Amino acid sequence: MTGLRGGPVAGASAAAALPLTVSIVVPVLDEAAKVAGALDRLTRDFPGCEVVVVDGGSTDSTPRLVRAPARVVSTSPGRGHQVNVGAAHTSGEVLWFHHVDTHVDPVALGQLRAALADPAVVGGGLTLRFDRRSAGLDYVAATSNARARRLHWVFGDQAMFIRRSVFEELGGFPELPLMEDLEMSRRLARAGRMVLLPATSTASARRFDEHGTLRLLVFMQWLKLLYFLGVDPADLARRYAAGPRWPVGRRSARRRPGVPAHPVPVAAGRWDAQ
Repeated sequence: MTGLRGGPVAGASAAAALPLTVSIVVPVLDEAAKVAGALDRLTRDFPGCEVVVVDGGSTDSTPRLVRAPARVVSTSPGRGHQVNVGAAHTSGEVLWFHHVDTHVDPVALGQLRAALADPAVVGGGLTLRFDRRSAGLDYVAATSNARARRLHWVFGDQAMFIRRSVFEELGGFPELPLMEDLEMSRRLARAGRMVLLPATSTASARRFDEHGTLRLLVFMQWLKLLYFLGVDPADLARRYAAGPRWPVGRRSARRRPGVPAHPVPVAAGRWDAQ
């Protein structure tokens, strides 16, 4: 495992001797069709990791499908809020946030522990790919990974992991209904060194199949732009749930009262590819 300059990650050998304890947090809402399979994979691929499912008020059977050794806690909906509640119910030295429809490479745990053996590393994410191949999806994955390296932005489908001590110092995730992962990764980049592991996080291409790759890609970049312009994340979450609709108008984009725009950051801090 190497950094951008090709050197070994400091302290990698110590990871095997004193492995960090890792807690996996999975926010869900009405995921009865996926949650059992996802938990089977997590408990099989990452034995010894604590797994906490955070249900945001599902109206289906999602909470009842959670079986030991995983645990379920219930709270109100909202991704930022849910992951914070989940983190509060865990004990691991590292918090690892998974989406229920994302498959994480089993080798990721060892890479994560090796990277975090360097005390300068505060967190990071995994290399993104999709569950089917196409030129468009390969482009989306490649640009997402390049953006992670250059701008230090990591999103939920890249299985963000954070050292607990840093998570607590930062006050957890901002409790936003959307863009909470973007905002958290920006804060992490200011707090210390971030790493992008070679292990893959395989995300579902379902939304791209539903809306079209180019259409959804443009839509997601538009949402990010609106966020940086200060549009209320609750408004962005409603837009995200509805999906892309053309033409994309500006009339319903509302900036939160008294809240300035979120400045688009220049590359700051360090993000090293592992």
